[in-house]
Amino acid sequence: MLATRIRRWKSVALATTAVLVGITAPTLTASPAAATTTAYDSTYYKNAVGKTGTSLKSSLHTIISANVSKISYSAVWNALKVTDQDPNNSSNVILLYSGVSRSKSLNGGDVGDWNREHVWAKSHGDFGEVTGPGTDLHHLRPADVTVNSIRGNKDFDNGGSTVSGGGGSLTDSDSFEPRDADKGDVARMILYMAVRYDGGDGFADLEPNEKVNNGSNPYIGKLSVLKQWNDEDPPSAFEEKRNQTIYDTYQHNRNPFIDHPEWVEAIW
Repeated sequence: MLATRIRRWKSVALATTAVLVGITAPTLTASPAAATTTAYDSTYYKNAVGKTGTSLKSSLHTIISANVSKISYSAVWNALKVTDQDPNNSSNVILLYSGVSRSKSLNGGDVGDWNREHVWAKSHGDFGEVTGPGTDLHHLRPADVTVNSIRGNKDFDNGGSTVSGGGGSLTDSDSFEPRDADKGDVARMILYMAVRYDGGDGFADLEPNEKVNNGSNPYIGKLSVLKQWNDEDPPSAFEEKRNQTIYDTYQHNRNPFIDHPEWVEAIW
């Protein structure tokens, strides 16, 4: 069952009045993600509800790390055909960054194919394709081979030039900006990884920071931008269904920031 979500967004005055009187309207920014309730608050999240800061982060780490089923990297191919299935065409998957619907059969490494994108880049933590962070479906998504190559292991930030075939994504020498419809997804995947992998399981302690060009360090930036994207692009029905499928069918853990996007601000 999908979580029942209640959101309260601030209402803001539109620029119409300002235009009529010849005044330049101020730039509007997204309100912080509002408090939510889910069907899992009294069960799965019961030890996290009501907490903030490091206490919340620690509780969530324990919750999402317990009794997790792991899959091999080769098994990720078929899993993504289920988790990212196009709701309007069961023969296709929806590609991250570009938003393109592409045949499930076109998985591979050639131009025109889709492959397995590690949203938390493999080199940012040196976990490669190992079972665990290298195969965690909560940050693995199908992406166009060429667009995936352009993103590479760049950090996330605003700005840059248009990515060809990227659905409105932008890039420069040290950062990548997804199209608007994927910004919140990317933020919540990155922050899931930061909570799930804290250095206690033999892998690097993954953390977001305020830098780009992190290279091979176990960090990804920019945290302030990721928080903004989380607020601007709330979880969609597609993202929520994906979270549920991973929980029910594959790993049996959840991305808490899809269920409770306001927990991003509560921790960071």
